[in-house]
Amino acid sequence: MEKEQWLFIDTGNSSPSFNMALDEALLDWHSNGKIPPVIRFYGWNPPTLSIGYFQKVEKEIDMDAVKEHALGFVRRPTGGRGVLHEHELTYSVIVSEEHPEMPKTVTEAYRVISEGILKGFHHLGLDAYFAVPKTAEERDALKSPRSAVCFDAPSWYELVVEGRKVAGSAQTRQKGVILQHGSILLDLDEEKLFSLFKYPNERVKERMKKAFKDKAVAINAISQRQITLEEAKDAFYKGFAEGLNIDLEPYQLSEDELAYVHKLACERYENEDWNFKR
Repeated sequence: MEKEQWLFIDTGNSSPSFNMALDEALLDWHSNGKIPPVIRFYGWNPPTLSIGYFQKVEKEIDMDAVKEHALGFVRRPTGGRGVLHEHELTYSVIVSEEHPEMPKTVTEAYRVISEGILKGFHHLGLDAYFAVPKTAEERDALKSPRSAVCFDAPSWYELVVEGRKVAGSAQTRQKGVILQHGSILLDLDEEKLFSLFKYPNERVKERMKKAFKDKAVAINAISQRQITLEEAKDAFYKGFAEGLNIDLEPYQLSEDELAYVHKLACERYENEDWNFKR
């Protein structure tokens, strides 16, 4: 039987506003029937702190530290918490809610989409698996996370290696389309990450840093060898094709499409009202 064909786009390193605008544009175009489902890989220039749609900048983020580290800053259209995009492969998946392979619930759709990421880790030789919060305490933590840091919180069907989280993802549903995007960490500067958030006091910050080390890890901290970005791209490209049982067709954006994305980036994702006021 012939496999379904999805588009594949690798946009390399782009600005924070362009990255979020393109994910939104792909969602729009898929909703309008202009393009089939899409897998996209991308990176960030400059390295960027992205925050979830519902986060409060004033309460949670140390913007002085963001500036000191010369980081970009953007609010995502998806929920979740703060992510430092630096040494990572970022992916997005855009697919209709009505797709026959997509379950109706967010958590089950997350599991199906994340099958591609799971297979990617296996291609890198890592024994990744899905973990489900088991205790009442873990399930409660999903509803009211204590930390503003993405990789610090448990989530349904999160991907773990040796008991620690190796990928963080967020999902939104708009216009009948699922947008899931996330970070696959190759390396991580924990000191920099934890300098970007506000804490009640230094003791709380140190406690969260210690807890974080037990919960999250970057690929190259546990791999037998250093894995390059190109190797990761190759592994996760194969992983998505295999995990979702699809063929991937490379796609180049037209000049008109690029112009639309740049316009959206300027109007929304570079707009202080969007980024700072929630």
